[in-house]
Amino acid sequence: MAANGTKRDYYVVLSVERTATVEIITKRYKILAKEHHPDRNQGDETAATRFIEIQEAYEVLKDPSKREVYDRYGHAGLNNVGSATDPNAGGFGDIINDLLGGFFGGQGAGQGRARGGPRAGRDLQEIIDLTLLEAYTGVKKKLKINRAERCGTCSGTGAKSGTQPAKCTRCNGQGVVIQRQGFFQVQQTCRACEGRGTIITDPCADCRGQGRISKPHTLEVDIPAGVDTGMRMQYRGEGEAGEPGAPRGDLEIVLRVGEHPDFQRDGNNLITQVPITFSQAALGGEIEIPLLTTTIKMTLPKGLQSQQVMRVSGHGMPSPRGGSRRGDLIIEIVVETPTKLTPRQEELFRELAEIDHKEVSPARKSFFERLKGFFASDQKPE
Repeated sequence: MAANGTKRDYYVVLSVERTATVEIITKRYKILAKEHHPDRNQGDETAATRFIEIQEAYEVLKDPSKREVYDRYGHAGLNNVGSATDPNAGGFGDIINDLLGGFFGGQGAGQGRARGGPRAGRDLQEIIDLTLLEAYTGVKKKLKINRAERCGTCSGTGAKSGTQPAKCTRCNGQGVVIQRQGFFQVQQTCRACEGRGTIITDPCADCRGQGRISKPHTLEVDIPAGVDTGMRMQYRGEGEAGEPGAPRGDLEIVLRVGEHPDFQRDGNNLITQVPITFSQAALGGEIEIPLLTTTIKMTLPKGLQSQQVMRVSGHGMPSPRGGSRRGDLIIEIVVETPTKLTPRQEELFRELAEIDHKEVSPARKSFFERLKGFFASDQKPE
């Protein structure tokens, strides 16, 4: 978001060229989302705002149809394409309706949709923070928000009890005015009454003529298992109240999943590190691996190396769309070197070291042969 409150170009937000592929956009998004994630910027409101801006830009640019509209018409085009925005928001669709209204006697393309009619309520957006465990199991959250409700004193009219709003004299109560520009007639929202067609001359004391007052509201949100950061949930009619006769706005919930100390998420896969001892790496055997909600037992093969990766199918994140399909658990083996040894352990390691010198492994033998060859070539006479 720019300093003046206007939205920045989505390509600038993600620092990509306008010709960038979806793969490049996704890669850049992951870097920026990780950098500005609120979990890494505790108390930094700028980072939180930037994070939402990055999410919004990615949601548009990853979608071919939304991206095409954005490339042609910018932010204004998105206001009226596939969204439930305020019909009086003044986006690209309003420009078209204004022009069509000039040609067809003040009515737009939508079979005479009244520009001066009551306004729908404002849409709201809220963020819900989840732990990885909550995203894994699914959870119900109580969301508390403040939203505009119709004033009970004036029933949303904004006028003092016993009075009525007066008809706007500038537009004669139509909410719109017609301006002629050469051969064209352009219909525009009346600025005097902001499209309402009426003006409050004696405002309600409780809402100060606004017709709405802010009230707390609690909503129970049922979050399915498998959700990820950036996913959105739409609740129709849970936004702010509109003017009398107009519908409520909508509520959009943006989900944000925090980092876990032991598991890293990659899509629907979970990645974790499992430390094992020298003896377990050499001899193999059964070990117990903790998961987010339970544990599993698995058998290690002999001769494991540090950083070797093992995959366990079906023990990752569930799909947010439901069903039995799950991601995988990806295990990175870490062979731990002991820092303190008992006298007996040290004795055994020394004995093993002596054996290693006598029975050189194929890998070590190959290494020493290459090393020997290097010194031999270095000493050849000129």
